Formats: sequence, structure tokens, C-alpha cells
Amino acid sequence: MASKKSYWSTLEPRIFAHRGLVTLDSPDENTVPAFRAAVLAGADYIESDLQLTSDGVPVLFHDADLLRVAGLNKKISQVSWAELQDIRLLRGGHIPRLEDVLKAFSGSKFNLDFKSDDVVAPAAAVINKLRCHNRVLVTSFSDARRRRAVSLMDSPVATSAGSITVVLIYIASYVPVPALGRLIARDVDCLQIPVGNKYIHFDTKRFIRYCRSIDLSVYFWTINKKKDMKRLVGLGAAGIVTDKCDLAIEAFATSL
Repeated sequence: MASKKSYWSTLEPRIFAHRGLVTLDSPDENTVPAFRAAVLAGADYIESDLQLTSDGVPVLFHDADLLRVAGLNKKISQVSWAELQDIRLLRGGHIPRLEDVLKAFSGSKFNLDFKSDDVVAPAAAVINKLRCHNRVLVTSFSDARRRRAVSLMDSPVATSAGSITVVLIYIASYVPVPALGRLIARDVDCLQIPVGNKYIHFDTKRFIRYCRSIDLSVYFWTINKKKDMKRLVGLGAAGIVTDKCDLAIEAFATSL
């Protein structure tokens, strides 16, 4: 289990740079320059997303298609890696391969959101090939997809709960029987969640305290205002996922 523990070696509060760091002067999200900007700003972790090209290459990209960031009405799954290298995003950037990024940022830790079922096996193969399990957090809204990715790893990896597990933990927090929560969360290390909605509120001291009692750390996304960052960490959150990692580092400068 050493590789899972080493993923969490940094002190709280932990800052996840959501798709890197993009400013008015920097290139597109989920690109090498955006990741480099996050690292230079001092982010502990880089959050990114995994999609698969038509010829089976795992790339770091959020959307299923290229419309929003490249103005092209094509799905990533319909474009080969060779074709993708010729496509420029709206700010001039390029979509990178998972393997290239993990090699280029060998000192950084990544939070990887597996966005499709097809990307699971190829991405796991890359992580196994590079032996970088201690630098990877596997996450997905789909618990089944997350579990499959973890099952394909040669060594243990840190992992974050999917949507169903999050809801079950929330319900269990009202019992509250720690043994039940531990059973539900037996194969995850943390929750990465929004503050909530009109029906569910995750951003309460009670819920976060319960998660802590069953050995789960809580991270909130996507938090971009300094006052919200401080409020959530003050409630007991272990960290935040943010588009503005530079602002977060400034907010917690005295505690980092």
C-alpha cells in the first residue's frame, strides 16, 4: 500500500489545479503549458481528464468532442492521434498524450478522471508501463469504471469515490454508524465533490467530520473564490480543486 500513501505525502490543505492553470495570457486547458503553469505556481496536484482517440491513444482532454475548445464538431473517439496533433485549440494549444505528460512531469502527481469506458484499459497500460502508480489518483463519476481501472493496475493506486458511493456515504452519515461508512468506502481514499445542490449539502462540518471518522479526506470542486476556499478548509476539507491554483496558494500561504 506504500504507493497509495505516498500520493498523499503533501500537507493539507492540498491544492488540485483543475485542468492545469489557464490565465488570460496562457494557452488552453489540459495542455502542457497549462500544466507547466500550475507546477510553477506551486500546485500540489494536477487534475485532468482522459479520453481515447480512434486508434487507442489515451489523451488528456475533458470533453467528448472538439467543439467547445477547437470549434470542430468531431468527437475525440473519431480522430486518430496523428490527426489530433494537427488540430490547434482556440488558444493555439495542442491536446497531449497521457504518456508524454506523465514523462514530462515526472515530479508531479495527477488526478486522472477516466471519462469513457474505452479509455480504461489503454490508460491503465500506460500507467503500468511507466510505473507511476504512486503519482496517480484514479477517479470517475462511474464507480464501475473506477473499479475496473484500479483492477487493471499492477500496483495499488489512490482512488476517489464515484457518484453512487458518494451518495451512499452521505446517507450513511445520518445513521451514523462508522462501520457502515467504512464498508461503503472500503475501496476509496477520498471524496471529490461539489458543495452540493438544493437537496444535498456536502459543505457541512457534520458531514466532513463523519468522512474524517471513516478515514476519508474530502476535496471540493471547482472552488475559485478565496473566501470559499478558506471557508471549506475551515470546515475540515483536506483541500480544493480549483481553476485558480495561484489564488489558492496565495490564500493558504501561511499554512502551506
